[in-house]
Amino acid sequence: MDWKVLLAYIIAIILWASAFPAIKIGLESYAPLHLSLLRLLIASFGLFVFAVIANIKLPYLKDIPFILLLGFLGFSVYHTFLGIGELSIHAGVASLIVSTTPLFSAFLAVIFLKERFNKYKWCGSVIAFFGVAVITVGSGGEWHFEYGILMILIAAFGESFYFVFQSSYLKKYGFLTFTTYTVWAGTLFMLLFSPGLFSAMQNASLESTLTIVYLGLLPTVIPYFAIAYATFKKGASEATSSLYVTPAFAIIFAWLWLGEVPTIVGIIGGVITLGGVSL
Repeated sequence: MDWKVLLAYIIAIILWASAFPAIKIGLESYAPLHLSLLRLLIASFGLFVFAVIANIKLPYLKDIPFILLLGFLGFSVYHTFLGIGELSIHAGVASLIVSTTPLFSAFLAVIFLKERFNKYKWCGSVIAFFGVAVITVGSGGEWHFEYGILMILIAAFGESFYFVFQSSYLKKYGFLTFTTYTVWAGTLFMLLFSPGLFSAMQNASLESTLTIVYLGLLPTVIPYFAIAYATFKKGASEATSSLYVTPAFAIIFAWLWLGEVPTIVGIIGGVITLGGVSL
């Protein structure tokens, strides 16, 4: 594997894994809609600075509707519904449900983009998904279906559309420029929920606000750059399959950050997950 692609996978997995416990901290002071809006506003400001320095051009007029759609699905829908889901779902369970994104992406890529997904990739996907299931059970997750699970499934489905259908635009604009466009598009939709945000910031704890700043500057932007680069190089189904590793690292970050101690079963699940992704 190209070392640049491997590095992109590592960056995306680690930063996205850290987002799950970070969201929990942010939700201590912010409602999900305000958390998502503030997170995207911070990301958009950082990307504006990047755009000025890199002197990126505006998109073609004919591409704007699709950029708006992908920004809505990949950022507005994903971040909002993930936040709503984490109000009632543990971080480990949330990371498991989000790990359905590669499966959704694989199906969409096979159907719409005619990508090949051979038997080894399907077997590896099943093994990896079983591994994250073991992690969740070993971390005290509960398997009864509830509202929060449905919300996170919607988030995962929206994100899978974003990953798959960005492919042709990555070739046209480049992964840095196109990701910038879609983050701005997602932020635009979230401005509908701006009333009350300033008041929420005044009443929020410093820890929650700083955590959202972290979410906006790092997990909201850089992993999307990394996965967009991997998608450009390897295709949507393979690039998103790497995200099966995310829950294993999410458990570690929850341990270090929130004090959630992983169990032996959870560690075994992490080994199974890594084995499935390797396959």
